[in-house]
Amino acid sequence: MNTRDKGLENAVVNPIDQAIPDVQSSIDTRHIAIQSVGIRSVKYPVLIALEGQKPMPSVAEFEMTVFLPADQKGTHMSRFVALLEESQGNTLTVEGFRAMLADMLQRLDAPSGRIKMSLPYFLSKVAPISGVSSLMDYQLTLEGSANSEGQDIHLTVVVPVTSLCPCSKKISEYGAHNQRSHVTARVQLKNNIDIAKLIQAIEQQASCELWGLLKRPDEKYVTERAYDNPKFVEDLVRDVAIALNKLEEVGQYTVEAENFESIHNHSAYARIDR
Repeated sequence: MNTRDKGLENAVVNPIDQAIPDVQSSIDTRHIAIQSVGIRSVKYPVLIALEGQKPMPSVAEFEMTVFLPADQKGTHMSRFVALLEESQGNTLTVEGFRAMLADMLQRLDAPSGRIKMSLPYFLSKVAPISGVSSLMDYQLTLEGSANSEGQDIHLTVVVPVTSLCPCSKKISEYGAHNQRSHVTARVQLKNNIDIAKLIQAIEQQASCELWGLLKRPDEKYVTERAYDNPKFVEDLVRDVAIALNKLEEVGQYTVEAENFESIHNHSAYARIDR
């Protein structure tokens, strides 16, 4: 073997032993920090158990971001997905969500970050007269942010209800226009909260709550209940705010109500912040 052949032989290196460059961790010379960088619109199956409720399978859409220092070129995007992958099979609670948030910061070596997950959540409801059972769906969002000072957790729930217009009832000889409404409550969690308790507290403030399945006696009840309990959109947000003020588990909150008007091609809307 000549000298040239020996040189080529020595140059051959096992690919497994080659170090793959970590470009994300390289130095960035532009010196501009990024407040939020990560992934969004990632859907993963979850088994969620909120306070007072049995574990329920659902599919959540995640957004996961961290703070990126000015001198670091990029974050490690795959670590977000790895965290979701490793959580499969575990029942997700509010405490588990807090643990996931802390784990994310550790994996990404980040001083702060945020996780947001949205999912449909189902509760079994019993019709008011016939007693038939059916599932009712609600849209839930859990948001958590964390930094060196601690964590802040918010829960958002969208509750569909019925509202009946007091003005229409007052000026009409018979009947009154009503519509389906969405009440959206975003609450800061001081402690874990029973989601059914929170939803019920909101539903009770409407002209009438909704059910997935109703028999004719139930329809009669719903129609007359709404007629006897008219609410403007302003009444709705104020009454929900009063109900939330009574819940010790709730800190700051925002309450929104949107009435999808049946006699207008627009919605009526109101919001309260505390």
